[in-house]
Amino acid sequence: MEIRMRNGAIKYLEKLKRLARNNRNNPTAAEKMFWQVLRKYPYTFLRQKPLGRFIADFYCSKLLLIVEIDGDAHDLRKYMDKERDEYFQIRGIKTIRITNEQVLTGEAERLIKGILKEREREVEK
Repeated sequence: MEIRMRNGAIKYLEKLKRLARNNRNNPTAAEKMFWQVLRKYPYTFLRQKPLGRFIADFYCSKLLLIVEIDGDAHDLRKYMDKERDEYFQIRGIKTIRITNEQVLTGEAERLIKGILKEREREVEK
């Protein structure tokens, strides 16, 4: 059974705290670049946020949105990503996946603007 905090937040596994901190302190080039893109928008995103039994690359609680930056390693574990996405979907959190290549070529910057507007409309309903 899942435990929620008083404010409705999903309680996370304590052992993820150290791993998330390490991930924040050692971002990939794509994560570092994407973080700068997200900071241009009026939403608060948290980097490497523990949620339940997972760590989200970027999480916005206002929009109930996770943005995952996927490198080549994700090609080998699509079934795990699917399970994770379903875990969050059941909880009303949408997961968007962007590849390292999309970030490094600048395509992600164009995509995120539309994604944020779309999610605003979905959450307002």
